Amino acid sequence: MNHAVWSFACFCLFEAVSLEIFSLDGEWKLLNSNSSVSVSAEVPGCVHTALQRQGFISDPYYRFNDLNYRWISLDNWTYTTSFSVRGKGKAVLVFEGVDTISTVSLNGVIIGKTDNMFRRYDFEVTGLLKDQENVLQVWIMSAVTYASQRSRAHTEYRVPPDCPPPVQKGECHVNFIRKAQSSFSWDWGPSFPTLGIWKGVRLEVFNTLRVLSFTTVPKYDSGNSSWNVEVELFFDVVVASKALVLMSIPLLHSEEFHLSLTPGQSRKSFVLQINQSVSLWWPFGHGEQPLYELEIQINMEGGETFNAQRKVAFRTVELIQEPIPSSPGLSFYFQINGRPIFLKGSNWIPVHAFQDQVTTDMITVLLRSAQKANMNALRVWGGGVYEQDLFYSLCDMYGIMIWQDFMFACALYPTEKNFIQTVREEVTQQVRRLKSHPSVVIWSGNNENEAAIAADWFNISAAERPLYVRDYVSLYVENIRDLVLQEDGTRPFLVSSPTNGVESEKEGWVAHDPYDPHYGDTHYYSYYNDCWNWTAFPRTRFASEYGFQSWPSFSTLSKVSVTSDWDFSSNFSSHRQHHEDGNQQMLKQAELHYILPNRSDPVQRYRDTIYITQVMQAQCVKIQTEFYRRSRSDIVEGKGHTMGTLYWQLNDIWQGPSWSSVEFGGKWKMLHYWATDFYAPVLSAAVEDEGDLLIYAVSDRHSECHKVKAKVKFYSWSSFDAVCSLESNVTTLKAGGSTLVFQHPISALLEQCGNCTRRSCVVTFHLSSPEGQMISPLNHIFLSSPRHAEGVQKPDITFTVKDAGIVQSFVVTLHCSFPAVYVWLDVDDIPGHFNVNGFLMLSNTSTVTFGAWRPTTAEEITANLHITSLRDVY
Repeated sequence: MNHAVWSFACFCLFEAVSLEIFSLDGEWKLLNSNSSVSVSAEVPGCVHTALQRQGFISDPYYRFNDLNYRWISLDNWTYTTSFSVRGKGKAVLVFEGVDTISTVSLNGVIIGKTDNMFRRYDFEVTGLLKDQENVLQVWIMSAVTYASQRSRAHTEYRVPPDCPPPVQKGECHVNFIRKAQSSFSWDWGPSFPTLGIWKGVRLEVFNTLRVLSFTTVPKYDSGNSSWNVEVELFFDVVVASKALVLMSIPLLHSEEFHLSLTPGQSRKSFVLQINQSVSLWWPFGHGEQPLYELEIQINMEGGETFNAQRKVAFRTVELIQEPIPSSPGLSFYFQINGRPIFLKGSNWIPVHAFQDQVTTDMITVLLRSAQKANMNALRVWGGGVYEQDLFYSLCDMYGIMIWQDFMFACALYPTEKNFIQTVREEVTQQVRRLKSHPSVVIWSGNNENEAAIAADWFNISAAERPLYVRDYVSLYVENIRDLVLQEDGTRPFLVSSPTNGVESEKEGWVAHDPYDPHYGDTHYYSYYNDCWNWTAFPRTRFASEYGFQSWPSFSTLSKVSVTSDWDFSSNFSSHRQHHEDGNQQMLKQAELHYILPNRSDPVQRYRDTIYITQVMQAQCVKIQTEFYRRSRSDIVEGKGHTMGTLYWQLNDIWQGPSWSSVEFGGKWKMLHYWATDFYAPVLSAAVEDEGDLLIYAVSDRHSECHKVKAKVKFYSWSSFDAVCSLESNVTTLKAGGSTLVFQHPISALLEQCGNCTRRSCVVTFHLSSPEGQMISPLNHIFLSSPRHAEGVQKPDITFTVKDAGIVQSFVVTLHCSFPAVYVWLDVDDIPGHFNVNGFLMLSNTSTVTFGAWRPTTAEEITANLHITSLRDVY
């Protein structure tokens, strides 16, 4: 048995009477290496954004500008500002984030250097400040040049990969620099190796002390059935001091502590014992997310005071890896507050290539979109950035659990002393910053690097392999893992993803097969194999990556393209595709079950092709996710007991083809609409198995008191009237499991229905209570590929739009002549989403609501609404 049990809280800065803070954010001067470019630049910000704001360049995302503006990342740049201060005392310049390699000088004196995008840097400048103007300069070196130099300096052995695949149009040796790995390119994003001061800069002046950070970690004491809130304060002290610390969680507990501090940096711990009941924090869909207020006041003996507040939540988390009866291997699932929780969600990548462009609205829209799709978990992927505080605070509020990778992905890494040292500081700072958030439920050392060694991605000889395993263990186990356990130790830690968990540990941290479905989590992709063949999917314990590509909507692409680009075989389409053979894979997969668009109008054919890729993606991910959800109760040949699905990926970094369900800008693809159903708390899912139609009821509920029956209907493609209707017997819905509720030979059902064949009919089904109340979303299954369907007619869909009488809500009434499949509504650039989309329309009239995210009118929606069904595209 392998358990890690604990619980947690949220973040806030101290306010102090004696601490003076001078913000240096705002307008700086920006120069390139030969002074040929001189512009004003905002801090926080980056060079690309500054150049665009000053009109020096146009939108970096437009057409081929990622290549046209490559020169920006190959140059060196200098940020300069001046300021005056009047405060007296110890002075520290704080850089929350510099991207990435820089030399910092104040009044001509070098005060420090930076080499890690993910670290905060504090430089003491006491004695260097002038009473009048002070000049602060940050010289930033090209990350591309630096990475190349570090690679060349590593002469003992190579550290692969050297460069990304040519299709990615990226830069080389990104594994030699502590920077967002995807900034040098990825298979879903551009190469923009940014430079800049990407987070805030401030000067802190103080005579007594300052508080560096503040963490709170509630832990459950099972022996006493009570909670202890562990509070840690990190100080930078100038003179020896004594203080009285007052801590309070209103209505729960208040306590006083005496504090003695000596000069230098120190760490002080306190424990608040909560001897009364608390309301527990639960993942979304399993309960509420109560957040308590923790208040701290530090009263210094000299009369100075420091105050801070933070949200605190009470919950426990366990990662259960233990033997499964009658099965080889180990389980792999999360328990929150003692209850097994099936994780439903996706993977999160950087929201924008230029982090200073990421707004509160962008993060909020994406997280709300995840919650509206019934997600309770997201994996912050290891090739991007540790997200900003707002992201984690919103996840705390929304009940979205975070699987937090450290920022290493798809590569091997050097282990020189300087590299290890900056990584250690990075890990320490990030764990201290994030461990107070209840939403963070697990740390993971890297993305796919165990698999990279085990599966020999980089053609390493057998003789060399021990060297790379040694480096792997040194970096992720002896440094990152050990540091995490020292700094937190309250959450499970996995060295990699995918991994066999404790089995990988037994095998020296690099398993023979990290994809073994009997252990841990798996990543699985297969693009040419028929995604409708559910028997080919791995019956894994936990699916942490899987998915299929699609293109974003025409309205999203048209913002960065011109008419000549609007063809699937254009240079633009090829340029935006960063995954080898990606466009071909999409069409080949779609062609297995759909007739590819063939209308004569090239622009319409382009729009239709975009549509068919989204249909394919939604259908493929739906089939795979439903397979995993119904496998939670199954053990087949020792495999199964699946307890998590995180499809790849939630969001996009730019306007291009990817695995995302939400486009750049926040527009939902068909996949995201479907996720609201296949992630529903109670799901009905059907498969054909050896000639039988099987319908399962899958429940996330914790009670078995619900009784259900399956209602099944057969519809012909030529009529709105059901050919026949069937019901299953009443079955008790298994709590937190999958229950078979309907099983009949398809041949017998077709014979019973009379006028149906596999090609002429579609089957719909849902779960209802014995009294007829609908419990699960309506679902459907095809008995043959839609490309072979018989009797399908053009539905001739028309529509009207009316104001719904609710602010920015509109009712779209659809009328059609024949049943229609994959009915898709698109309102171009009007932001918002429909309550359903990409649906099966089996009545001549249907109503859909649209919620707009900005003021609009029924007339504007009418003018921009496009409706497409499968039969319309050929």
